[in-house]
Amino acid sequence: MKVIMNDDAFAKKRYHISNDVDLLDVDAIHKYLDQRSYWAKGIPREKLDKAIANSLCFGVFKVTAQAGFARVVTDKATFAYICDVFILEDHRGVGLSKWLMQTIRAHPDLQGIRRWSLATADAHGLYKQFGFTAISKPELWMEVFTPYISQ
Repeated sequence: MKVIMNDDAFAKKRYHISNDVDLLDVDAIHKYLDQRSYWAKGIPREKLDKAIANSLCFGVFKVTAQAGFARVVTDKATFAYICDVFILEDHRGVGLSKWLMQTIRAHPDLQGIRRWSLATADAHGLYKQFGFTAISKPELWMEVFTPYISQ
């Protein structure tokens, strides 16, 4: 299902959000994630292409230019992991990240999800506004982590 979200306040500024992957500027997304993010630095373009193809993606656009992005890895029934969230620097400070989170949480395919998850080093205040808290039982969670580049 392709959803285009408009908000009167953002529409006046010519912003919209869509989960139509054909609208995504994957080059711009890759450049940001590979070069400027702390969480996906070094991600190969082929990995990003595969991740986008297998996720529910949300693009934030000013007219047709990529202004932000987020991916949701989900089974659309029980679990959703929000990742790769960013708003490009030139578009920050106008509330786009909040609007992006509202749009993700309101998406019809994501209603009734039992467990939402995400990881952040610096945006706890944003995500707390949408009900996110520290993991209630971290002793139950495990991971295998393999970075894209060795540091």
